[in-house]
Amino acid sequence: MNRTSLLQKPLMLQFLIAAIAALVFIPFLGGVHLFDWDEINFAESAREMILTKNYLTVQINFLPFWEKPPLFIWMQVLSMKAFGINEFAARFPDAICGMATLLILFKIGRKLRNEKFGLLWVMMYGCSWLPFIYFKSGIIDPWFNLFIFTGIWFFILYAFDLKQKAKTTRLLGFLALSALFLGLAVLTKGPVAVLVFALVFSVYYIISKDRIPLKIFHVFFFILALAFVGGFWFILQVLNGHASVVMDFIRYQAKLFSTKDAGHGGFLFYHFLVLLIGVFPASWLALPRLFRKTGDTPLQLLFDRWMKILFWVVLILFTIVKTKIVHYSSLCYFPITFIAASFVYQVVERKARIKGWLTGLIVIMAVLMAIFTGVIPFIDDFKSIIIQKGWIKDAFAAGNLEANGEWTGWESLASLILLLGVFAFVWMRYSLRGITWLLVSSAVFAGSLAVLYAPRIEKYSQAAAIEFYQKMAGKNVSVNTLNFKSYATLFYFKKPVPDKPQPKIPEELLYGPLDRDAYFVIKNTQKESILSRFPDLKVVAEKNGFVFLLRSKSVSLQENEKNK
Repeated sequence: MNRTSLLQKPLMLQFLIAAIAALVFIPFLGGVHLFDWDEINFAESAREMILTKNYLTVQINFLPFWEKPPLFIWMQVLSMKAFGINEFAARFPDAICGMATLLILFKIGRKLRNEKFGLLWVMMYGCSWLPFIYFKSGIIDPWFNLFIFTGIWFFILYAFDLKQKAKTTRLLGFLALSALFLGLAVLTKGPVAVLVFALVFSVYYIISKDRIPLKIFHVFFFILALAFVGGFWFILQVLNGHASVVMDFIRYQAKLFSTKDAGHGGFLFYHFLVLLIGVFPASWLALPRLFRKTGDTPLQLLFDRWMKILFWVVLILFTIVKTKIVHYSSLCYFPITFIAASFVYQVVERKARIKGWLTGLIVIMAVLMAIFTGVIPFIDDFKSIIIQKGWIKDAFAAGNLEANGEWTGWESLASLILLLGVFAFVWMRYSLRGITWLLVSSAVFAGSLAVLYAPRIEKYSQAAAIEFYQKMAGKNVSVNTLNFKSYATLFYFKKPVPDKPQPKIPEELLYGPLDRDAYFVIKNTQKESILSRFPDLKVVAEKNGFVFLLRSKSVSLQENEKNK
C-alpha cells in the first residue's frame, strides 16, 4: 500500500495512529518512581480514595484536599483497580489521553484540510519534546488541556454554522458538546478552564469585524449546560456538608494568581523560554506563521484566529500569574503545533519554503540540546571534581550528586539520533521526508529522556528518600518529613487509614509521647539545627543529601516520665 492510497483510507489511518500511540506511550510507564509533587500528589489521592472508599472527596493524608477536583483522580482510581496501586497505573490515564489527543487532532485536521494535514498535525504534536513526555507522566494537564481544546473546537463549529444559518438543533448540539468538554475541564482542574475560554472568546469578539451574532437563548443554554457539568461535583460537596472544601478551593485558585507558590517562582519570560525549547521542533517551525494567516477557507481562517488568540491568552495569562510551573503553559501546545503543521503543509505543497535563518536556529537548538544531554551520562566520571572544587555551594545539591546514576554511556546515542535527524532534515532540502526525519528523531530523543534518562536522574534527586519510605512500608512506625514538602512519604510508605484522630504532625511527634517509633527525613542542610533543638532524635542513616532520624517510642516515654 503506497502513501497516497493510505491517505484515502482514514479509518486505517486512525487505527495506525492509535496503535503507534499505544506502542509509544504505554510501555515503561512504571520504569521510574513517581515524581514529587504533582505525580505523587494525584496518585496518593487516588490511593486514599480506594482505601477509604470515599470517592466524592479528594483527600491527602486522609484529610480533605481542596486544591483539585476529582475527575482525573477518578481516572487513576479505575486504573489502579485494574493494574494495582503503582506507577504504571498512575500514569496509564495520560497514555490513553495521548492516544485520544492524536486521534482528535487527526479528525480536526482532516475536517479543516485533508488527511495529509491531519497526519502532519499528529506528528507535530506527538513528536515534540514536552507533549511526548507529558503523555508518559501522571499529571492532570494532558486531560485538562484536551478538554479545553475540544470544548473550544465545538464552539468554533457552532460559531461557523451560526454564520451559515444552520438548523437550531445542530447549533445547540455543538454548544452542548462545547459546554460538556469545558465542564469536564473544570472537573479536572478547576474554573481556570472557564477563565481561559472566556478570555479567548472576549478577545475574539473585540477584535473581529465579523462578530458572532449571539442569540440570548443560546447564551443561556450554554451557561446552564456548562454550570451543570462543571459545577456538579461542587454542588454535591455543598449538599454533603463540605461547603468549606469548596470555599478553600476557590481561595486556593485565587492565591495561585496573586502569590508565588513555594518553590515555584520564575522570571517574567519563563513560559516563553519553556515553550520555545520544550516544544521543539514545532515551536520553531511555527515562527514563520505566528503572525500570518494559515488558512484560505472561512473555517480555516476562523480556526486559525481562535488558535492564535488561545496561544497569546494562555501565554500572557500565565506570564502574569506569579506561580511559574512548566505545565501551566501546556495548553499552548495545541496552537503551536497547529501553526507549525500549517506552515509545514504549505512547504510540502510548495506554497512556502523554510528559509535559512529558521534552518540555522533549528540546527543550533538541536546541537546545544544534544551536547547538554550527551554529556549527562558521563557526570559520574567528573562529579568528584565538581564536589571537591566546591563549585556547588548548596550542601543538599552536593549530597544529591554523590548518588550513583548507574549510567552506561550508551544513553548518549539519543543525542546522536537527534543530530542525525536534524542533519537529514537539512540534507533533504526540507522535503516531507526530511521533515519526517526531524520529527521522528525528536520523538526518539524525547522517549529516551523519559525512559533512559529520567530513572537515572531521579537517583540524584528523590530516590534515596523513596527507597527509605519503601523500606519502612508495612512497619508499625510513622514516617514524616521535616522542613520540606513531600507526598512521597504517604504513597511509598503506604500509609494506612488512621484508626483514630492523628496528632498534629510533626509537633506532637517531636515533643509528646509516642505509641510507635517515629522516623523523620530531613535535608542535610538542616541536620545541625534540628539535632540541637531535638536531642532525643537519633541519626539512623544518611544518603545522597538526605538524613534519616528516629525518635523511638521508648525514649519518648522516658522523656515524658522525667517531665512528670
